[in-house]
Amino acid sequence: MATIEHAGVSAGRQGGTPTRSEIEDFLYLEAQLLDEWKLDEWLALFAEGATYDVPTTRADDDADSADQLFLVADDYARLQHRVRRLKKPGAHSEWPRSRTAHSISNVRIVEAEGDELLIRSVFVTYRAKNDVTDCYFGHHFHRIRVQADGLRILSKRSMLDMSSLRPHGRVSIIV
Repeated sequence: MATIEHAGVSAGRQGGTPTRSEIEDFLYLEAQLLDEWKLDEWLALFAEGATYDVPTTRADDDADSADQLFLVADDYARLQHRVRRLKKPGAHSEWPRSRTAHSISNVRIVEAEGDELLIRSVFVTYRAKNDVTDCYFGHHFHRIRVQADGLRILSKRSMLDMSSLRPHGRVSIIV
């Protein structure tokens, strides 16, 4: 049986491609870490050099932040900065922090090449703050590398399948 440690970096069997179930456990762990606001542990799921993107609501799956406006287009250094900032009281949009519930489903391994996997999943993220609850939904693309010490996210793209971000119009949380 596979093991997934709390830090989320030790997953899978010795060698070979992880099963869909093991990938699901990894994605569920990522969601749990975000819900529990364990942002340092969440960041540890990412490989150095990783990226995190959230295109606008009307973007195509293959949109490029070099050509189009994105809500979030973080390289690894920017992602580290985002985590540090979100944990400080000066991050007014998230202090006190939002309460979230990340739900992941329909997990599919859509591509496997060498030690890299492309995973597609569907998400719903509920965010409650200041007596208002927002719902964000869409699909994720995770590019994951299988390493000797477990799984690492090489890139994460969260595609919002909503027609707009109304009524509140912002994404201050990590979807």
